[in-house]
Formats: sequence, structure tokens, C-alpha cells
Amino acid sequence: MFSSKRSRVITATAAAAIVIGGGSYGIVAATSGGSSPVATASSSSPAGGSASGAPGAGGFGDGGFGGGGSGSNARSGPAAGGSSGTVSSVSATGFTLTTSAGEKVTIKEASTTTYENGTSAASASAVTTGVPVLVLGTTDSTTITATQVIVQPPSTSATSPGGQTIAFKQGQKGSTQTVGTIPADYTQGSGTLASGTTADKAAEAALAVYPGGVVDRVVELGNGDYEVHNIGVNWPHHVFVNADFQVIGASD
Repeated sequence: MFSSKRSRVITATAAAAIVIGGGSYGIVAATSGGSSPVATASSSSPAGGSASGAPGAGGFGDGGFGGGGSGSNARSGPAAGGSSGTVSSVSATGFTLTTSAGEKVTIKEASTTTYENGTSAASASAVTTGVPVLVLGTTDSTTITATQVIVQPPSTSATSPGGQTIAFKQGQKGSTQTVGTIPADYTQGSGTLASGTTADKAAEAALAVYPGGVVDRVVELGNGDYEVHNIGVNWPHHVFVNADFQVIGASD
């Protein structure tokens, strides 16, 4: 992945920003048919919601796992996730990042948070206003308690199954498109919450291809694939990652 301490699951070349646990980093364009990783919302599909709480697809108004589903993965509290973007402000206890889709994400740092600058070990002082970051951690709405922060993450090249992030805008509609492969046994609300390194790798893979939102949970499905739930955008809200941590599909 982007950390030198973990195996890379995505190969090199793209350009934008990722925060797993909060931030933005060197991934602006994953390999796909689109010309940009974030598009403005189209007026021809269903309404979405913002990560900050506006109802509708993608916001916290869509209940359960993936829009109202229930089951063993139903959201009951903070879960492993992340985000990417550019540091917009820094405080004594953390920082704020702005994603490529314009979402504001609060990053809380802890005594156990680790830091990297590129592929080298670093400290909290590496986090400064204007730098791209990748943050992994525990997501609770638009607040991420970071376990790992990567400043100036190495550029990557990730293969996209199609489509591009549609930024959330109040009153505008998202998309109902489905691209790539959706696991045959997938139903909203199915699966088990993933955590630790597994969740980090799946979240990072999803953010590399579809930056701009906030991953608020990762669900391991029965066939070994993962559903990564993405908020704060109008599309995609569900990103599917296989056991090799390659993005294989996405949907509303």
C-alpha cells in the first residue's frame, strides 16, 4: 500500500491525496476511463447526502450498512476507515483536512498515532498546512482518530472498474450507475465488520481509485471480498475490493 511498513496492494502512478483516518495525498487520477477523479453531480440521478448529516444516499441519513440494510454489519458505532485530502489547519491535538470533493474531515491524533513522510518514518511535525496526507484510523461521522498518518504518500497507479467520484452538493442528484463486478452473494446489510490491517488495506485501495469521500466502515463479505462504505459524496457509496485488495466494482 502507500505505507512502507505494509505490503503494497496498488502499483505506482496517480496523483491526488488520501487520508486513511483523515487526509489527502498523491492520488489525483487513478487509471480509468475518466479524465478526473471527482466530477460534479449530474442532474439525472437520485439525490445524495453529505457526510455531515444531510439525508440521502451517501450521507449519514442513509441508515444501516449501505443505505438502510440491517444485519451483522449494521453500523452501531465508530469503525475502521479513513479519508484523503489536503491539510487545511493544524492544532495541538490534530488537524483538519479537505478532501478532493470538498468535504471537511477532523483528524484526531493520539499517543499511538504513527507518522510517515513518503516512505520514511516521521513525527507529528511533518503534518503542516497545505500538505497532502493519507490517514488510516477509526471513523465516526466526519471525525477520524488516526492510527497512521502518511504525509506526501508515494504516487500510485490503481486500476479503476469505471466511473469517477461525484462530489456531494446539496440539492443535486448523484448517480445510480453500477460499474465493474459486484460480488454475487452481496446484499446490503450482509457481512462482518473488518478491522486492523485488513480494513486499512481495503479502505486504502478504495480511496486510491475513488478519492473525495470518507470511508466509515469496511465489511468482509462471505466470499472473501470487501464492501467499503463511502460517505460525503454523491457516488460511489459502495466500493468492492477483492481479497488481493484490488478494486473490482462500485455502486450507489
